[in-house]
Amino acid sequence: METKLIDHLFRHHSGKMVAVLTRYFGLSNLEIIEDAVQDTFLKASILWRKEQPENPEAWLTKVAKNRILDIFRKLKSEQKHLAEIEKGIAAITIKELFLESEIEDAQLRMIFTACHPKLDSKDQITFALKTIAGFSIKEIASALLMKEETIKKRLLRARNTIKKTNLAFKIPQGKELSQRIERVLNVIYLIFNEGFHSNKKEILIRKELCGEAIRLCKILLKNKHTQISSSYALFALMCFHSARLDSKINTENQLLDLKNQDRNKWSFPLIQLGNTMMHKAVESDEFSTYHYEAAIVAEHIKAPNFEQTNWDKILHWYKRLHELQPSAFHLLTMAVVCIQNKKYVKANYYFKQIHPQDLAQRAYLFYGAKADYFAKINKKKEALKYIDLALDKVTNNLEKEFLKKRKDRFLKNL
Repeated sequence: METKLIDHLFRHHSGKMVAVLTRYFGLSNLEIIEDAVQDTFLKASILWRKEQPENPEAWLTKVAKNRILDIFRKLKSEQKHLAEIEKGIAAITIKELFLESEIEDAQLRMIFTACHPKLDSKDQITFALKTIAGFSIKEIASALLMKEETIKKRLLRARNTIKKTNLAFKIPQGKELSQRIERVLNVIYLIFNEGFHSNKKEILIRKELCGEAIRLCKILLKNKHTQISSSYALFALMCFHSARLDSKINTENQLLDLKNQDRNKWSFPLIQLGNTMMHKAVESDEFSTYHYEAAIVAEHIKAPNFEQTNWDKILHWYKRLHELQPSAFHLLTMAVVCIQNKKYVKANYYFKQIHPQDLAQRAYLFYGAKADYFAKINKKKEALKYIDLALDKVTNNLEKEFLKKRKDRFLKNL
């Protein structure tokens, strides 16, 4: 039991601790800070076997505070760190350190640090997942479909860049803030997407990633400088998607497409929250990709059933989205929408503009959609050819089973 609890607390509190300690001791000591937090949870895993504290979070906070003092004594002997530490102590006292407002401020600083333009864009999401979300190297490698060695190199490169460039642990202001927040929102969006549609072979949904993305976005919305329309739109989008999570997979652990999902399982409170956030998102005239994506999902949610979906409205929003951010994925979805609307000539028009390699690991989606297209226009052999290509490219086992069932239906109709 204590192992599950410690894992849960590590996932939800290690990032907070790292952020707070970094504000106190500075980014140059990030590695020592991460080690201290790791030590705190390691100590918990040993001591809690005998007796679990009444308030685990308070216990961790107390131990973390003690580790702060240990680190301080260690670093105080190194004169080169003394000035930086004294500056941190002057800014915030140990008693204030774990106040909720200070934790949120520190985490917001860490989010902007992870998305600093001086860091390689490839390293930003890796650094964010490790430092803010508390993901292990193994988990990050699994989530991003990369080797653990690659993740280690990216983290090392990010830390070295932080040291060499002497990055300030702060929330940017003015023009710098508006430029940086775009990257922050994109990193949060990528984290959520990996959770909503995982690349892991055995797992289609990773709720902890979705939850982490929502938590990070919520931090943005609590700060007056980052309460912008794009932040509200992204939060609304994630609420709308999260509302449908429990209907994506049935009791037999089989993937269900939108047509076959039980809409009674959709979370009405999350849909309501998404609607509230969307109202705030459209208070200004500036629309982002998140606005259009949220509008698309909202159309699906509005429909009482799949057959009554307003495909024309959805295609309209996808066109607007594609104009703002041209993407092979948007073209593919527009083709799929046209198939649903029985506009097959138009669907083929969009298919012709897509190069499957542009979809990278999701190329199987192109072949699966093309198979549907050929099935609808009664070209069964071509449909089978493309469904086999999709099966060859797909990595997730649930999606593979889903495609196999679709192939069986094609064979029955031959």
